[in-house]
Amino acid sequence: MSARLWAGIVTLFPDLVTGSAAAGVLGRAVEQGIIDLDVFNPRDFARDRHRTVDDRPYGGGPGMVMQVEPLQAALQAAKDAATRRGLDVPVIYLSPQGRRLNQQIVHDLSRRPGLILLCGRYEGVDERLLLAEVDEQLSIGDYVLTGGELPALVVLDTVSRHLPGTLGNSASALEESHLDGLLDYPHYTRPENCAAGSVPEVLISGDHSAIQRWRLRESLKRTWIHRPDLLSSRSLTETERLLLAELFAEELKPAAG
Repeated sequence: MSARLWAGIVTLFPDLVTGSAAAGVLGRAVEQGIIDLDVFNPRDFARDRHRTVDDRPYGGGPGMVMQVEPLQAALQAAKDAATRRGLDVPVIYLSPQGRRLNQQIVHDLSRRPGLILLCGRYEGVDERLLLAEVDEQLSIGDYVLTGGELPALVVLDTVSRHLPGTLGNSASALEESHLDGLLDYPHYTRPENCAAGSVPEVLISGDHSAIQRWRLRESLKRTWIHRPDLLSSRSLTETERLLLAELFAEELKPAAG
């Protein structure tokens, strides 16, 4: 079976990527050949005996900046690997300046045959490299990490869940938080009663219509409390409007902060 997605990761820490990609759902996707993963270390393309990939920034300032040439050579190796597979893939740089990753972007990426993910380090990457080689920048949040490896793994993990065969139950991906613009409803399993509390009666009633309504209501409730912004951009169904009216009648308020 040919891989459903090829991913080329350009990173100074290949072990961090391959080690993390060997576990869990993502690891299963790699093991089963659903994802074909290659890593490219810019140090392997450095031209000096010290394998230098960074230097001091022009204009002064703290930290070091990743150089153009080793990164460009590593990206070219990744592009060549994609070309050998007959793939035309985008180069994505993981950066706080990029578009905020969301479920729609994940869905769009999962429909591509491959991705090249560029992981920065230090103070960042020489701007000339970004202008010449990068098709898109993505961010996983408004904070700064020490490198792009964890964001790259986040992208790869979220995308993998949309690839057929990755999840044991394909319905799992269809009912997750954010997929339909709402946060997920609460989940319960055995035992029915324990010291921490009891399972809501509706979930053991066998009334599937009532269960579906309860789950939608709880999703709306959680979304309104924790992420009311998601509702402002959502086109609500008549049922959702009625359920929200019930919740507002209970004087439900968003969480502070």
